[in-house]
Amino acid sequence: MYFKQIFDKKLAQYSYIIGCQANGEAIVIDPLRDIDQYHQLAENEGLEITAAADTHIHADYVSGLREFAEQGIKVYGSDEGGRDWKYEWLIDSDYNYELITGGDSFSIGNIRFDAVHTPGHTPESVSFLVTDGAATDQPMGILSGDFVFVGDIGRPDLLETAAGQKGAMKPAARELYQSVQNFKDLPKYLQVWPAHGSGSACGKALGAVPETTVGYELRFSPAFKASTSENKFVDFILDGQPEPPLYFGRMKKVNREGPAVLRTLPKPDHITIDEIKKSSGIILDTRTGEEFAAGHLSGSLLATFDSNFNTIAGSYAEADEDLYLVIEEQNLEQAIRDLVRVGLDNVKGYISPEELKNWTGGKATIKSIDFEIVADQAKDPNVQVLDVRKATEYAEGHISGSRNIAHTRLPEHLGDLSKEQEILVHCGTGQRASYAAALLARNGFTVQWVADEFANWSKYQDKVSDYAVTQ
Repeated sequence: MYFKQIFDKKLAQYSYIIGCQANGEAIVIDPLRDIDQYHQLAENEGLEITAAADTHIHADYVSGLREFAEQGIKVYGSDEGGRDWKYEWLIDSDYNYELITGGDSFSIGNIRFDAVHTPGHTPESVSFLVTDGAATDQPMGILSGDFVFVGDIGRPDLLETAAGQKGAMKPAARELYQSVQNFKDLPKYLQVWPAHGSGSACGKALGAVPETTVGYELRFSPAFKASTSENKFVDFILDGQPEPPLYFGRMKKVNREGPAVLRTLPKPDHITIDEIKKSSGIILDTRTGEEFAAGHLSGSLLATFDSNFNTIAGSYAEADEDLYLVIEEQNLEQAIRDLVRVGLDNVKGYISPEELKNWTGGKATIKSIDFEIVADQAKDPNVQVLDVRKATEYAEGHISGSRNIAHTRLPEHLGDLSKEQEILVHCGTGQRASYAAALLARNGFTVQWVADEFANWSKYQDKVSDYAVTQ
């Protein structure tokens, strides 16, 4: 049996290639959209991908399931969860597909996959028990999708907080509790292979270790420790969940209705700054916050090319808009992969940071300040302090009178902010605030970026005692 876990750091996502070396066939579980990577990995091992499967309708990235289906490869999708949570693009299609429910099985060569319905994170969620039939008739592990992570359990609130289905989170949490009880009956030795690791917004405390066991999770996971009663578990699992990035709702819809077929990655042109300025698209500037603040093309969004890149781009850019990048050419292909993984396909052109640096036309700037200046200005009625950290961070301590909007939810709250006030935007380190400052400036707000550590606020809070950190 061949087993390969593939990790995408920006999405904190695990997909898997599992192959039968006896017959040379392989399956991909929870694939990303740019499926060429899986074909290459399989080919390197002398395997051919003959199937692909999703554990559920994903909310944090565009699934590669349809790309495989377009190639004539058999795909498996859940048929659980009720009529609102079906793979609409598969049903009655000409694709080679099978819809599965809990208790169903399928095989790739000698390897058997037994579907287990594990609702709660989503109604249609399934996990797969994996058995290497060449060695035993007992499973060796479980592909748990977004149900069980290392040190955590998949959040049950996304149908409400991301997809807008009001009143869904508590019933989902109760479903998740029952799935947890069923999980406790599994053999303790079973390996657990999750679909996400540390950094994912699909849970609140995911571990960085890539796999675990049933027994370890039952003994040490805080979520399992809280599962001694349904009410205790529901309260625990719903408390402190981070605000989901704004694009999560769009991803859920896209994966349910069917993503556009890529076949190949977009190939943007290397164009001039004048051509970009004449366009009506969105400019994504991938430089640092400091470089952006010092001079950028007016109306640009900042999405620094690091672990936050596709989360910021997915939350701030619209899928139907043309995109133009300010990016180093050696990073271009990876940036395109990152963008299509969150449904941003219309990448039309790019320029380099060096070309922007040497451009003699007018550039926009954003003033950067520290918390000493915030303390000097905070009591001015023409100033609004905007804290773009998570609500949990804000609750632990914040500047009295400040407004809290998580940076990945900011686009839907722009109408709640006044353009009559100057906005001083801060976070914990300055990075999230840099993205938010660019978004605000693009939308006509007067903004100053607090490029400072929030821990430094304590040095200056005595200047305005009624604006001291609230604990």
